[in-house]
Amino acid sequence: MKVRKLSVSPRFENTLKNVFFALIFAVAALGCAQAQTSSTAFPSATATVSRTSKAMHYRLQGGSTKVDFQGTDLLQGASGEAKIEGKKTNFQIEAKFQGFEDATKFGLEYLTYVMWAVSPQGRPVNLGELTLDHHGNAQVKAFTDLQSFGMIVTAEPYFAVTQPGNMVVAESVTISGAATQDIEAKYELVTRGTYSSTNTHIQDAIFGIDSKTPLELFEARNALRIAHIAEADKYAASILAKAGQQEMHAEDLFRQRQNKATIEAAAKEATQTAEDARMMAVKQKAEAEAQAAAAAREAKARADADAESRRRVEAEAARQEADRARAQAEQAKAEAERMKQEALAAAQDAARQKEEAEKAKAEAVAQQQALAAEADKAKAAAAESDSLRQQAEILRQQAEKDKADLRARLLSQLNSILATRDSARGLIANMSDVLFRSGSYELLPAARERLAKVSGIILAYPSLHLAVEGHTDSVGGDEYNQNLSEQRAQAVRDYFVQQGLTANSIEARGFGKTEPIASNDTAEGRAQNRRVELVLSGDAIGNAIDGAGPAQTASSQK
Repeated sequence: MKVRKLSVSPRFENTLKNVFFALIFAVAALGCAQAQTSSTAFPSATATVSRTSKAMHYRLQGGSTKVDFQGTDLLQGASGEAKIEGKKTNFQIEAKFQGFEDATKFGLEYLTYVMWAVSPQGRPVNLGELTLDHHGNAQVKAFTDLQSFGMIVTAEPYFAVTQPGNMVVAESVTISGAATQDIEAKYELVTRGTYSSTNTHIQDAIFGIDSKTPLELFEARNALRIAHIAEADKYAASILAKAGQQEMHAEDLFRQRQNKATIEAAAKEATQTAEDARMMAVKQKAEAEAQAAAAAREAKARADADAESRRRVEAEAARQEADRARAQAEQAKAEAERMKQEALAAAQDAARQKEEAEKAKAEAVAQQQALAAEADKAKAAAAESDSLRQQAEILRQQAEKDKADLRARLLSQLNSILATRDSARGLIANMSDVLFRSGSYELLPAARERLAKVSGIILAYPSLHLAVEGHTDSVGGDEYNQNLSEQRAQAVRDYFVQQGLTANSIEARGFGKTEPIASNDTAEGRAQNRRVELVLSGDAIGNAIDGAGPAQTASSQK
């Protein structure tokens, strides 16, 4: 990176530097405060990706071995050579490199290069910093106790990092015919998002206004900025304060024009302390989040147990009520039968007491009475039938109203979390792709938070069915977009299942770029088309469970 030197008086330059450094720390503090209030700015712990390399086995006191380095796709013009010499108890490594460019080409957060040894078990060891000359050359001398290892070079924000970043610019090349072995466990690389954020925008000015400023002082400033991003002021405040004091001491030495070695030593001490604060913050934050998650799981388990206990009590009460109703019905039936027998006996006794002469008349009267009784029964039955129909219609209308009320309530609840619309298929909530990492199906913390709220709503209505449908814009091939839409839909479905939703009540589908809702000719239209839709349906909200979507079903529930 080229730095333009200003033509100003030394006194004015020192004043300008003091103001500039104060602004740097104010911006860093503001970035940290914003990071604490934004769930999407940084992951809860350091985000990592995996990579696999080759390792060589070296012998102690076995002479020296030369190993070549070649540049990766990130720095194809880079090359190098390392001499590994087996000592009595360890190995000495002397490496030289050519064709390296300024590390800031990978982002303003990157200031230097670090060489690493990686064991077959995936454990990285920081071997030291590459300091470039004006021609892109560098050399490193280091020692390691590892006996089998591969080597990589990464672009880093400062020399004291404890885990390599994913900007791997060069790798060691194993010698043909030598004893080599694959690294069994993939080693973890810190993603670049750990060192930069839209909430802490990095300006050119962070690298100073004086081209003579030592690189070590830049790294100390960068290390403090990154420690603030990792919330070290919350989880490792005393260590971060010490690092800040050490960095200001190095700045004072620089302003006082002390010798270069003294300034570099002070800056390196500040950088190392800032890295210690960042690592402590990452560890403490991860432990706090783990404890919070455990507490949430325990609370959910208690709530589930309470709900099951209430369900059992209610079921037992319902069973007892049904037994009482059945016993009362049987008693009423027996009483009616008894009264019927008594009435029949009385009629028979009266008939036998009448004279033979009036027998015909008595029979006629009895027949007339029987016909009248049947007519009364028929009228009563007809009236009862009309009453039952009216009651059924009232119940049906009430059920329809309950469904409409539930549908409106769900629409309001979901709209408070995600943009939701009502349709013939059911309630459709829209998740934009900003809740995923770019080109990935990994859910961001903000997406998990919103989906956790949605799952809490849906858990209250277990009869509902949920269809998760992924869509993309038209950028890229059909197969890529289809796979990405399926993977995003499946990631959302899996998260809902983790939150307690029944697996057979959720299905995931991917439609790729086949169902746009806006024109793909504009950035705004493509942004609308990159989405995941949640389709909530079921008889409880007035429509049948939604089947396949408007296009082919690309992924079913697992």
